[in-house]
Amino acid sequence: MLIAFALTPMGVEENVAEYVADAVKIVRESGLRTRSDSMYTMVEGEWDEVMEVVKRATEAVAAKAPRVQLVLKADLWPGMTNPMDGKIALLEQQIADA
Repeated sequence: MLIAFALTPMGVEENVAEYVADAVKIVRESGLRTRSDSMYTMVEGEWDEVMEVVKRATEAVAAKAPRVQLVLKADLWPGMTNPMDGKIALLEQQIADA
């Protein structure tokens, strides 16, 4: 399973890095494959372990912000190994073949 999620602290100043940093630290320390960019954090793993990380990250932001919005997108692709990189490899191959 591959998920991409974004946490948005509400009711705080415009710069939210302080609020999101604790969440990203939890994700990175989870032991799962992860990648963060300016919009989303991706986590790869089994359903229960991935969702537990999302829950803990959300709770970390909620501990500092009066309200939190969570956007979550999941890709459940049975048989796909290493979806975080595998999906990009498939795309790059299609581009090279075009």
